[in-house]
Amino acid sequence: MAVTAFEPTSAFGQADADGLPSVAQRPPAVEFGPPKLVERRGAIGEYALEYPSPVRTALAINNTVHGRLVRPDGEGPFPVVIVLHYWGAANLEIERALADELAARGIAALMIDLPYHLQRSPSNVTSGSLAIRPDPQAMVETMTQATLDVRRAVDWIGTRPELDATRLGVFGTSLGAIVAALVYGVEERVRYGGFLLGGVDLAGILWRSPLVVQTRKELRRRRVTEDSLREALRPIEPLTHLRRSESGDAFVVGARYDLVVPAGNTQRLIEALPSPYTVWLDTGHYGGVFVQRPIFRAMADFFRAKFAGEAFAAPRSFLAPTVRLGVTLNPQTGVQIAAGADVWRSNARGDATATVLVTPRGGQLFVGRRLDRSFAVGVTFTTRRTGFGVFWSTVL
Repeated sequence: MAVTAFEPTSAFGQADADGLPSVAQRPPAVEFGPPKLVERRGAIGEYALEYPSPVRTALAINNTVHGRLVRPDGEGPFPVVIVLHYWGAANLEIERALADELAARGIAALMIDLPYHLQRSPSNVTSGSLAIRPDPQAMVETMTQATLDVRRAVDWIGTRPELDATRLGVFGTSLGAIVAALVYGVEERVRYGGFLLGGVDLAGILWRSPLVVQTRKELRRRRVTEDSLREALRPIEPLTHLRRSESGDAFVVGARYDLVVPAGNTQRLIEALPSPYTVWLDTGHYGGVFVQRPIFRAMADFFRAKFAGEAFAAPRSFLAPTVRLGVTLNPQTGVQIAAGADVWRSNARGDATATVLVTPRGGQLFVGRRLDRSFAVGVTFTTRRTGFGVFWSTVL
């Protein structure tokens, strides 16, 4: 296989940003091998493929991109959606569920492993743990590699007679949605985008997400501020590149109570796109699992309609429960851990809520007003008494 690649970065975890190609630069051409059939699920076939990453890192296992093509039987050519997974994915089962929905609608899905994930991670290292490190240059390297890996996947699609390179989309969840937004901004061959629980302003996400507390502490120890991080990440910031002008070519699903990718960052993604279809879940980052199938059906319908040049009617909502986990305090039962679900909200923000709770000492109904995203004060109702209560919670 003849391979042309960019020059290696200076060291693993210490990328020289000046030596990296721009995400807006098409990768050099390579020769691709054919995909290999690995599984059949009824009328759906799944094929494995691999190709060299356009960016070489010092970790050799990370420099080969692994993909799985899921497509209907037949000659095609089939339109294609490139599907990108979330941070820390241990397998592709969630992405495969969407791929099967797409295949049922005559659309192929190409799932690829993001840098430092799955087959691109050493066996003794947790998938994805090397993808976000307290080094702005390393983050630029990883996001550049992820974006150019997808752009090279687009090149591969163009070599396959069973695939239609003129009808392409990209979809991602969480980190995958952030990469997808970057791809959508720089890759003109990708016409349509689906974004689930994603956002923009990477520095803002990293400075607030509870999943990267240690990374944030280390960045601060190295005297990196949110503003200096934002400037360092500008080359791979989706807001730098999102310049689309066609209305309705994107579909965004966000979560109102998301802390991992804060809802404000999802709103900024929506505002950076020209009139996208938008649905908000009444959940946190993980509550979408309760309505995963309806979400994927709607996403598959979106891509099918767009590829066919037909109108798409986005659902107004997905009926996902607002599940809370936390601690309740009241004079009747003292301090207890609690789990429950909202049964009433005063408005879309949930400024006041009624939540049915299960605790070790029995059921409760808490009705209160939120002082911030996590803390509320109000009244607790039990089978014996009613009285003042407080409830600290996070939304699943």
